[in-house]
Amino acid sequence: MSRGPDPHDLADALLPGVARRPGPSTRTRVREVAGGVARDRRDDLATEEPLEIRVQAGEARRTVAITMRTPGADFELAAGFLHGEGLASAGEIVSIAYCTDEDVAPEARYNTVTVRLRGPLPDLPSLERHFVTSSACGVCGTASLDALRDRCAPLPPGDGLRVSPDLLYGLPHRLRQAQGVFGKTGGLHAAGLFTPDGGLVALREDVGRHNALDKLVGWALMNGLPPLGGHILVVSGRSSYEIMQKALGAGIAIVCAVSAPSSLAVDLAREFGMTLVGFLREERFNIYSGAERVTA
Repeated sequence: MSRGPDPHDLADALLPGVARRPGPSTRTRVREVAGGVARDRRDDLATEEPLEIRVQAGEARRTVAITMRTPGADFELAAGFLHGEGLASAGEIVSIAYCTDEDVAPEARYNTVTVRLRGPLPDLPSLERHFVTSSACGVCGTASLDALRDRCAPLPPGDGLRVSPDLLYGLPHRLRQAQGVFGKTGGLHAAGLFTPDGGLVALREDVGRHNALDKLVGWALMNGLPPLGGHILVVSGRSSYEIMQKALGAGIAIVCAVSAPSSLAVDLAREFGMTLVGFLREERFNIYSGAERVTA
């Protein structure tokens, strides 16, 4: 797979007519009031900008989504999004690149990604209502369990993956420690992939939980990793249907969140044999599904 310039490696890469690619944080000025004393100071904000994801096969091309995201790992985000929607596997992606077409304004070129696919364009009717999505985590992927049943099988109950409560207790802290941009801005979600013994494999950040997970799955696809069933996914915030859908598509059996799950997330986890842990904080958690993978 040809990826084009990687956003992580080319922080100052330029395209014609573009001053600079947007970064994950944006500098601003604020007036801070504390203890009745006001002072002006610099602050850093989590950047939020739109990303248009296009797919192209031969001469045919189509926009499949416009999502609000934090710039960085955009190619991973595009690959992970297409995989999560069942539209393209790693082997079907020929290349991913920023768009330099004349119909794209110069200032928007780093906000438009084209994914070239082998063969014809996939059938995209289910995405018609999802062209514009926000950074909030909602059902902006395939919108029903029925559609998910058509392309995903339940995870095997005897996969042998077991984790202890003590191991789970430490994962949110390790996730937080690895969040570099969050430490600078205080305004980003994260998705982290851990080994069964608690080692951090990879982490991605974004203003949207679903985008962070797409980036993480895209990273795995672009690096030729097999299905991620032998790993633990930890997400900041809550677990939604969409988080569970994307985790299932990547073969992840254990999903942990520091906040609450939604009802549909629990339904999905139970139907597809996933372990779903919520409110993982301060040495406590709830198991909503798949308790057999957590040792007593």
